[in-house]
Amino acid sequence: MWLYLLKRIVLAVAIVVTAVTLLFLMINAVPGDPAVALLGPRATPEMKAQLYQQMGLDKPLAVRVATFFGRLLRGDLGFDAFSQRPVADIVFEQLPYTIELILVSIFWAVVIAGPLGCYSAMRRNSLVDQVAGVVTVATIAIPSFVVAVYSLMIFAVTLRWLPAIGAGDGFWDGLIHLILPAFAIGIGWVGYISRLVRASMLEVLGENHVRMARSFGISEWHIVARYALPLAILPTVTILGVGIAWLLSSAVFIEVVFARPGIGALIVNAVNTRNYPIVMGVVLVTTLLIVVATTLSDVVNALLDPRIRETL
Repeated sequence: MWLYLLKRIVLAVAIVVTAVTLLFLMINAVPGDPAVALLGPRATPEMKAQLYQQMGLDKPLAVRVATFFGRLLRGDLGFDAFSQRPVADIVFEQLPYTIELILVSIFWAVVIAGPLGCYSAMRRNSLVDQVAGVVTVATIAIPSFVVAVYSLMIFAVTLRWLPAIGAGDGFWDGLIHLILPAFAIGIGWVGYISRLVRASMLEVLGENHVRMARSFGISEWHIVARYALPLAILPTVTILGVGIAWLLSSAVFIEVVFARPGIGALIVNAVNTRNYPIVMGVVLVTTLLIVVATTLSDVVNALLDPRIRETL
C-alpha cells in the first residue's frame, strides 16, 4: 500500500508539472494584453512596462516557468497585480464555496441514485425499473447548465420559491441558496450512478457466491446488503473519484449562472481579464484536487475489495 501511495505521489508531481507547462504554453499563445485589461486602452508604455514587470511577463517563457516552479516549492503561488494580494489567499478564499457545492451535489445524488439502482436491479424489468431507466437516461442527456437556466427561471423567477443568485448568509440561508445549484449539478449524476449501481448489482447478483447464499435460505435483502452491495458500489466509488474533473467543470458554469462565489467564477473573470497568476493558481489547485480524489477512490476500493488490496 505504501509503495502504491509513493507511486501516486510521483505521478501527481508529473501530472502537475505537465499541466502547468502546457498551460504556460497556451497562455503565451492567447491573444490579448493584460495591461490593457487592467489599465485601460489609454495606458502609457511606461505604465504597461511596470505592470509587465510586476506580473513577470517581461521575462522569457522558460524563465517564467522555472520561476513559477521555484516559488511553488516554497508554497508560493505568486502575487496578483490586479488585487495586490497573494494568489493563494484569493484561490483558497473561493475554494470552499466550490467544494461545498460539489459535496452537496454528490451527496443528494448518491442518496437517491444508490437505493434506486439497487431496487431496479432487484426488480429487473418491472414497471418501476423501466420507468426509472427512461427517466435516468433523460437526466444524463440534459446538460447541467440547461438544468440550471430552466430551474432558475421556474423556481426562482416564476414561482419565487428559492433564491436566484448568491451564496447566502449563515448556515440555513446558505443551504437554501445551494438547492438550485446542487440540483443542476447532481441531477445528471443521479441517472449515471443509478444506472451504474443497477448494472453492477445485476452482475454481482448473478455470481456463484450469491446463488449459494440464496440456496441456504438467506433473505434477498440480507444478500444484497451483506454480499452484493459492497462489491456493487466499487465502480461508483471509482467513477466519483475520476468524475471530480467533470464536477469542477460543471461548477464553473453553475457558479456563473447563479452568480455564486467560487473558483469557477474566479477563473472565468481571470481569463477575461488575462489575469495569468490567478489562472495558474486555480489550475494548479484543481489539478491537485483531481489527483487526490482519484487516489482516495483507489484506496477506498482497496479497503472494500480484498482482491484489489492484494494487487497494491
